Amino acid sequence: MGLIYAALSTAIVSSLGMLLVPSISREMDVSVSAAQWMLTLNLMVGAVATPVMGRLSDGPHKKRLLLSALSIILVGSMLAATAQNFTVFLIGRGLQGLTYGIVPVTISLARRYLPKEHVQSSISSLSVTVSSGLGVGYPLTGIVAGIFDFRFAFWFAALFVVTAIIVVSRTVPARPDGHAALVPFDYVGACLLGLGLGALLLAVSEGPNWGWGSPWTISAFILAACVLTTWVQAGLRTPHPLINLRVFRNAEVLLANCTAIGLGAALYIGISMSSLVAQAPSSTGYGVALPVFWAGWVMLPLSVGSFVANRLVRRLSHRIRLATLLSVGAGIVAASGILLWFAHTELWEILLGMLLFGLGMGASYAAMPALIARSVAAAELGSSVSFNQVLRTVGSSFGTAVSGAVLAANMAPDLHATGGGISTTFAIGALLCTAVFVALLLHNLMSRRLRAGETDLVG
Repeated sequence: MGLIYAALSTAIVSSLGMLLVPSISREMDVSVSAAQWMLTLNLMVGAVATPVMGRLSDGPHKKRLLLSALSIILVGSMLAATAQNFTVFLIGRGLQGLTYGIVPVTISLARRYLPKEHVQSSISSLSVTVSSGLGVGYPLTGIVAGIFDFRFAFWFAALFVVTAIIVVSRTVPARPDGHAALVPFDYVGACLLGLGLGALLLAVSEGPNWGWGSPWTISAFILAACVLTTWVQAGLRTPHPLINLRVFRNAEVLLANCTAIGLGAALYIGISMSSLVAQAPSSTGYGVALPVFWAGWVMLPLSVGSFVANRLVRRLSHRIRLATLLSVGAGIVAASGILLWFAHTELWEILLGMLLFGLGMGASYAAMPALIARSVAAAELGSSVSFNQVLRTVGSSFGTAVSGAVLAANMAPDLHATGGGISTTFAIGALLCTAVFVALLLHNLMSRRLRAGETDLVG
């Protein structure tokens, strides 16, 4: 329970993003598209910090790593709460990006210290904690920000992180992991991955402002491609790389990681757009006009759906293949994306969409790490699961960047997004998760035919 409570800090801090974009836009006197950077920067830092924390979690000092990360997140929360300008606020949000590395560390701790019969169910529970916790974090954030203002919401997050530090200090074993291999840290790989991901996300985020054909955008894409290619080549030659790319030879690991990118993007597009629609004034033609106090409750069905799906996956994983459960989850997400694309102007439509999102993401996120955990060695678990988390974060970054880009290109004179911009963004998310579902479905069909052929040959 101590690890789950620590993982909840990710959900609480994440809930400070999308719900508060309109409030930050007003209070900091920036446009909605500029305020979206509070999401993008947070995810960019998370994309870099997650693999680093994942590799370090394979080492002996897991508890110390978790407490250090929580302390930095606490500093970021306090900085954002006291910021007097948008630049300082973004620095605080950047420090909060370490929350995305919390889940891989808690999974590594669970794999090391929990009884073997409880490991798989615990890993599934920790993996869906973020999506489940968002449904709790959003209402709490909305209540605090609605009664007071956005600064109190960040103070609330800081208080929660303090309690998480206390819980971890008292419940997680303090002794170093004597079974962990002492290997040198891949500093070169960390720098290359950070630079490559940063350049890629910068190009996607600023492409609409610079122009997709501008020298700056093209240069950023070229830099990202060159650096990431160098990172892959260096990682394959290094004895102990930041991320062991050789595990991608395993079909199940590859399947889980490719799915992570697409569903990560679809999730953040769906949640961010639903949050904006819920708070937009009715004069826009699509807005539900909920105050921030009530807007947070829109995400409660997401938590309910994730919790229910996680319980179902834990019961069905012994009877149904995890790859099949992953496909089912992606199919439910696709259904939710299509629903929100065509119906998002009424409150019940948003609530139903969030419930379906929760069910689909809960099933998918529970199946992903379980697929990886049973396919890689224990010594590589932290690195492998963290890379899956990285790909989720990268997908989420693309989702927020694409959302911000579409909104920036479709702004009404009152600085609210047009109905066409909202529908276009929902359409991108729907088509993306539908493509993921179709790819998984085809993979399952091909796998069944292959297994049937092998059975016939044996017979």
